[in-house]
Amino acid sequence: MQVKGPIGIFDSGYGGLTVLKEIVDKLPQYDYIYLGDNARAPYGSRSFETVYQYTLECVQWFFKQGCSLVILACNTASAKALRTIQQNDLPKIDSTKRVLGVIRPTTEIIGNFSETKHVGILGTTGTVLSDSYPMEIAKFFPDVKVYQEACPIWVPLIETNEHLSKGADHFVKKHLDHLMHQSEKIDVLLLACTHYPLLINKIKEYTPVGTTIVSQGEIVANGLADYLKRHPEMEERCSKQNGIQFYTTDSTTDFDKHTEVFFGQKIASKHLDLSAQ
Repeated sequence: MQVKGPIGIFDSGYGGLTVLKEIVDKLPQYDYIYLGDNARAPYGSRSFETVYQYTLECVQWFFKQGCSLVILACNTASAKALRTIQQNDLPKIDSTKRVLGVIRPTTEIIGNFSETKHVGILGTTGTVLSDSYPMEIAKFFPDVKVYQEACPIWVPLIETNEHLSKGADHFVKKHLDHLMHQSEKIDVLLLACTHYPLLINKIKEYTPVGTTIVSQGEIVANGLADYLKRHPEMEERCSKQNGIQFYTTDSTTDFDKHTEVFFGQKIASKHLDLSAQ
C-alpha cells in the first residue's frame, strides 16, 4: 500500500510563507509541512556550495517526515541548489521523490505579461549572480530582454519589520531607479524573492505608471496544481487531511511573531535542530 505524506514547503526564512499562503488557498485539501531555516538565514549572500549543503540537509529532513514532494519556495535555493539536488542527489536518495522550485513555473509565463519584451528582475544577490532568470526566460521567450537588480537590504528590512517605515523608501527607490535606468522599455517587474510582496505598496509608489508587477505566490500555486494534475502518481502520494505544520531552525517565538505578517494568521511553530538529525 502506498504511504501518503504531506507536501514539504521550504524557505531560508519567512518569505516562503507568502507562497505557502497562495498554495493553501489554491489547494486546501492537502497536508503541508513548512520549514524555515531561520537560524542560517539569509541565504542570499552565501556561496553556491553553502546554499546547496543547507538546502540538501533540509530536503533530506522533509523526506524523513514522509514527504514525497518538496517545493523550494526560495529563489536563492532554487537558483543555487535545485538542479544539483535533482540531478545528483535524488537518484541516490530516492528516484521516486521530487523536488521543485519557484523559478521554472515563473519563467514559463513571465514573458506573457510584457508588451515591450523588456522584463526587470528584482532579487537577492545570490539569485541575480546565478543568472538563473535570464537563462530560463531565454528558453521560453528568446525575444525577451532581461534586466536584473540585486536588492540585498530588502530582506533584512522586512525581517526586522522596518519595511513599512519611511526609512525603507530610500532603499526601495534606490534599487528601482537602478533597474529602470537600465531600460526605459521595462514594462514588467518580477519580484524574484518571496519576501518582496510585503514591499508591494512602496514598489508601486516608485514604479512608472502602467508597469506590471508580478509576485510568485499565485504562479507557483497554479504551477503546483498543474503538476499534480499531470502527475497522478505523485498526487496519490500526497495526504489530504487539511493539516499544516510549521517548523523553524531558530526561535519559535520570533518565527510565530513574523508568521502572521507573511502568512496572514497566527500559528504555533516547532523548533527543529538539524544538527540532531
